[in-house]
This record gives sequence, C-alpha cells and structure tokens, in this order.
Amino acid sequence: MQFAAYICLVVAAMCWGGNTVAGKLALGHVSPMMLTSLRWFVATAIIAAISVPQLRRDWPVVRKNLPLLFFYGIVGYTLFNAMLYSAVKYTTAINVAIEQAGIPMLIFLLNFLFFRTGVSLAQILGFAMTLLGVALTAAHGSLSTLLELGLNTGDGLMLVAVAAYSVYTIFLRWKPPLDWRTLMAVPALGAMLSALPLLAWEASKGAAQAPDGTGWLITIYTAIFASLMAQVFYIKGVEWIGANRAALFINLVPVFGTLFSVALLGETLQTFHIVALVLTLGGIAIAEKGRPNRAAPATSDAS
Repeated sequence: MQFAAYICLVVAAMCWGGNTVAGKLALGHVSPMMLTSLRWFVATAIIAAISVPQLRRDWPVVRKNLPLLFFYGIVGYTLFNAMLYSAVKYTTAINVAIEQAGIPMLIFLLNFLFFRTGVSLAQILGFAMTLLGVALTAAHGSLSTLLELGLNTGDGLMLVAVAAYSVYTIFLRWKPPLDWRTLMAVPALGAMLSALPLLAWEASKGAAQAPDGTGWLITIYTAIFASLMAQVFYIKGVEWIGANRAALFINLVPVFGTLFSVALLGETLQTFHIVALVLTLGGIAIAEKGRPNRAAPATSDAS
C-alpha cells in the first residue's frame, strides 16, 4: 500500500508538472478562465460517461455529502487552478514555483494546529531539502536570483492558490467512502459549475479567449491528466499515507515541470536540474525514513 502510494503521488506530480508547462503554453491560445471552465467541462463529461451506473449506486452517500464534495471541486479544483493560470500573467515562473512549494509547509502547519499531527526532525530536514531543490530549479541554478525577486498581483493570486489547495488537502480526511469514479465525478461537476461565474466575469472584461487548435490540445491534456488522473492519484496517496507525507511530493511538480520544458520546449538540461531532482527525492526519502511512528491519518478510512 505504501509503495502504491509513492507511485500514485509521483505520477500525480508528473501530471501537474505537465500542467505547469501547459499553463505557460496556454498564453495567447486560450484565456485563463476559459481554460479552467473547459478543462472541468471536458473532465466532467469523461468521468460521467464511465460512471453513471456507479453514480446511481453511490447516490445515497453522495446526497448526504454533496456540500463537502462540491467544496472539494470549488476550492481544490477551480479556485486553485483559476488563481494559478491568472498568476502566470503577472508574475514570473520562479515566483510561482517557489510559492507553490509553500503548499506542503502550510499543510504541515494546519495539521499541527488543528489535529496536533506530529512532525519529526527528519521530516523537517526532508522538507528543507525539497524546498532547496525547488528553489534551485526555479532560480535556474543561481540561488542569488531569489534575492532579486519582487512581489506583485500574481504573487498574491498564487498565495490564494496555495491556501486553497492546502485546505482542500486537509479536508480530504473527511471524504466519504465512495468509489473513485464517484469521488472524482461529483467534485468535477462542482468545479465546472463554480468556474462558470469566473468565465462570465472574464467575458464581461472583454478578456475571454476561445481556444484555438493549440488551446484545445492544452485543454484536453489538462482535463485528462492534470484533472482526472492526477486528482485521483493524489487522493489515493493522501488516503494511504496521510496529508503531511503526501504533501511533500508536491515539491516534485516544479522539478518535473522543468524536465518537461526540456523535453517539450527544447530547453537545455543542465547540472542544476539533476542536483535539484536529487535534493527533492532525497528530501522525500529522509522525511519518509524518519517519519513519526504514529501519524494521524489524513482520512477517516486511511489504512
């Protein structure tokens, strides 16, 4: 179960790393709120098409937990992605990567404040190593670059995104016992519905842009991989090993994003990329090896 959790979380990080590249590629091809809305419309259509019989069986449980399931979609899916896609219009990729690395730290803090979840010294050391790996990746090998960073509107939007996904992860401890298809379909519907007012607001500002050919390819990728696959794998990872441990894998996202940029955008693979990957993976390994003997489960049915 633990090994399966590692695989799920690494794959989720890979999908989200691709989402980072997709967000960069989307500029000029589809507007942020249009992408967010279409992403969840496509994702909802796909998951619904394969889930109708299961949704009928799960409906009694869904009906009792509908507000919570919609909360997952509104906060964890729509709000996070809408803020991230908007942030890249105003701030640098370096800032976005560093700020996104604040998700594990905030999850650690919230779990300690509200549930007194223990954190070991090894986990703190591991977190520091993964954060250093993220910083090295974002700064392109020159950590002195970080001292020159400025903050703007985009950074504020990313802080909202970080808070949204951290709260979403914490709330997964209360997820109802549902089949994975139902657990994906209902929040996806909530995400799609909550994205429509954002799209209307964008259109009222004259900023809405329908996707061109490239925009549709980006939309389909984000719907299948960054939405359905990544979210299901992340939920299972949190269920199996807990929110604190699973959150550290989020710091693989900018590393994978950089590697995908090398592979897909023709950027050059440099030594600091390899060092950053080693630091991030090493930090996760140290945190896992030295985790507290008794960790509070992230969900009520965690094993």
